[in-house]
This record gives sequence, C-alpha cells and structure tokens, in this order.
Amino acid sequence: MREFGYHRASDSADALTALGAHPDSRFLGGGTNLVDLMKAGVERPSVLVDIRRLPLDTIEVTPDGGLHIGATVVNSDLAAHPEVRRRYPALAQAVLAGASGQLRNMATVGGNLLQRTRCAYFNDVTTPCNKRVPGSGCPAIEGEHHNHAILGASEHCASVHPSDMAVALTAFDAVVSYQTGEGPGELPISEFYLPVGDTPTGRPSSRREPWSPASPCRLLRSPRTRGSVRSANAPPTRSRSARSPPLSTCRTGSCAMCDSPSARSPPGPGAPARPNGN
Repeated sequence: MREFGYHRASDSADALTALGAHPDSRFLGGGTNLVDLMKAGVERPSVLVDIRRLPLDTIEVTPDGGLHIGATVVNSDLAAHPEVRRRYPALAQAVLAGASGQLRNMATVGGNLLQRTRCAYFNDVTTPCNKRVPGSGCPAIEGEHHNHAILGASEHCASVHPSDMAVALTAFDAVVSYQTGEGPGELPISEFYLPVGDTPTGRPSSRREPWSPASPCRLLRSPRTRGSVRSANAPPTRSRSARSPPLSTCRTGSCAMCDSPSARSPPGPGAPARPNGN
C-alpha cells in the first residue's frame, strides 16, 4: 500500500469539500471492500475521508410507510431491525446471505451499494482490465467468465455488481438519496445501476455513477423503500443461484413480490433476533 492521507469529516459538507479537494480521495465507511482493494493495489487513494462519525447511521419509518436507511447503517443492524424484518424480509434475507457476521458488523449500506466488482481480472493488477486501465482489454470475454454477466455485458466488460442488497432494494422500488457539491438529489435504484456499455471504468462496479466528476460525491444519504410496493399478502422473498456457497458472491440473484390470496408467509426471514457476529 502506498502512503495516503486521512481526514475525519465533521459533517456532510466537510466530507464533500474534502472529497472535492483531492480527486483521488475515497470515502471510508466500513472499509471491508476498499481496504482489500488498497492492499491489492487496485485502489490507490490519496486521501481517505472518514464518514463513520456522521449522523447517517439511523433507520427511520417514513410517513408513507417506507423506511429511511442511512448510508452508514451497518449491515448487521439493517438485517436485525424489526421494521426491516416485518415489512421487507427479502431485504433482511439478502443482507444475511451476502457475507459473514464479522463482515456484516463492519460493512455499511452505502458501501454495499457502491462496492466494486469481484471479477478476478479486475482484482489482479498483473492482468489487463478495461475497468482499471481503459483500453487494456477484458480477459474475461474469452477467459474465466463463469461468474460474469449473462445480460448487460459488452465487448468492453463482462463483470457484474456483487450486491445482493441492491437486488432486493430494486424489487422494493427503493430510491437513492445523495448529496453532491451542487446540492441534494434522488434517483430510483433501478436507474442507479446502468448497463456497462462503452464505459466500463465507471462506478459502482460494472455500472456508472449518476453524477459527474465535476460534482464528486459517493455519499448516499439513504435508499428508502416505498410503502406502496409492499405485498399485501406474501412478503417478497429472494433466491440465489443454488451453486453459490452461502457466504460467496452471488452469481445470479432474484427478488420478486407476489400476491397470493391463499397463502401468507411468516413475518420475518427466519433469522435470529441479532445476526451472529461473533
């Protein structure tokens, strides 16, 4: 790892200022993905802007019956929250399937949505990768690609985004709220992840961000689920590829909402009151 600076943000405005002052800076939340990439030499930030002490770690019920989820809420707290388990069990299931308890106790919601791809070529700086070095090529097209995209790939990149949480939030019509130097904004999560096309260097992962480098911000205030998309009978559930080990990155994922007049699913995902983090 090369030397890097460290800045602890006092508030959201300070975080944005620090990020804008250093083009190669990164936000630091749980660090479960970023620190690994720094060790591998994939990420080489000049400054880490620590946002862990900002008041973004709450889950609030909104007047319309949805939930307002802060960007620095850790995954364990999200999966264990009573309202998440009662209203959106598929979201709790997705979080519990995504990593070990130790990682869930550190990883944040914002970091999960913005994590980088797990493509082996992207994570190996000795191999070409259009995402790391534009124009260098994509070895996954002809090489090892059994964990790569079936839909949405291009001749430039075949990697996929690894977030199980994003799949569940998409089924719930979640909205991502974000803040940039130009002010706040909102974007449906269904528009947050776009096909890679000709821009594989974009983020998050194999997608591109909805804001420009001229107004840099990856600080998500919250994804929020709309109460109107909750099933009246059976809570949405999710499914992973049967070949995927429980704690691996998902190869394929789905989340669907179904109304069934003759069946009612239990109110929770079958998880313990507090996900095991010991």
